[in-house]
Amino acid sequence: MNRIVAYACLALSMSLVGSYVALSKPLVAVFPVFLLAWLRFGIGGAAMLHWLKKPAGEAAMTQQTKQLVFLESFLGNFLFSVCMLFGVSLSSAVAAGVIMASIPAAVALLSWLFLGERIRPRVALAIACAVVGIMFVSLSKAELVAHSQKGLEADFSSNLKWLGNLLLVGAVFCEAAYAVIGKKLTGSLGPKRITALINLWGFALVTPFGLWMAWGFDFGAVAAGSWLLLLFYALAASVWTVWLWMTGLKNVPASQAGMFTVMLPISAALVGVGVLGETVGPAQLAAFALALAGVALATFPEKKPALPA
Repeated sequence: MNRIVAYACLALSMSLVGSYVALSKPLVAVFPVFLLAWLRFGIGGAAMLHWLKKPAGEAAMTQQTKQLVFLESFLGNFLFSVCMLFGVSLSSAVAAGVIMASIPAAVALLSWLFLGERIRPRVALAIACAVVGIMFVSLSKAELVAHSQKGLEADFSSNLKWLGNLLLVGAVFCEAAYAVIGKKLTGSLGPKRITALINLWGFALVTPFGLWMAWGFDFGAVAAGSWLLLLFYALAASVWTVWLWMTGLKNVPASQAGMFTVMLPISAALVGVGVLGETVGPAQLAAFALALAGVALATFPEKKPALPA
């Protein structure tokens, strides 16, 4: 595959992730989180049943590959969806965009912890930028609630904002683990089969919770627009983004692919402001600038010293 096409796949994948992270805000106002996740995996699975079959030229999965497929789904699909959906429901799409900007730093941190890679000074500074940016978002949202409400109600809402931001941080580390494990999987499985297998595991994991939520839910009260948004969310989250990411990752080093996660927070914030009507204050703009500075520090390659003549 042409390297430019691989770059385009990675950029489009992260742009779609940012879009559905933001658009999940109105969906969690209609569907309970576990029901929404269950419907997402179910619709996605129905759309790619034919991708589950093993291609003729593909080797049988080893035990390690099966374990990696499960971890990829458990962390990147199941836990990411739960943390992201609950987090966005308690916070905002703009806050989600800023916090998601710390994904490259999280990838670097997980690489250090599990792969023994050294964290360069620039990456350490990037992690610091991400942490400060997250604190700015949390403080600005808490202060906003405290000025608009009074007494115990303000304290309760403020605590929920902090919880939402904490869950979004959890989603960041789930997405980072997804990126690290995904690179190993692309060495033994094709992008389409990886996409279908991890979605199938996600559906299995969330089915008990989804059935529980569906039991007393009034499906007839859901507007047609919400169903259309759910269809886009399911196809984007379960099919398009995963296939695009795995396709690009197969042809690009993981460290280089990490730079394209900058498209996630940008698209999430743009959708939050342009479509959902959210506002961005000075503190959030400063947080967003810090987060993007961290992305630049963590992902831009350093110049190699010139060799002596």
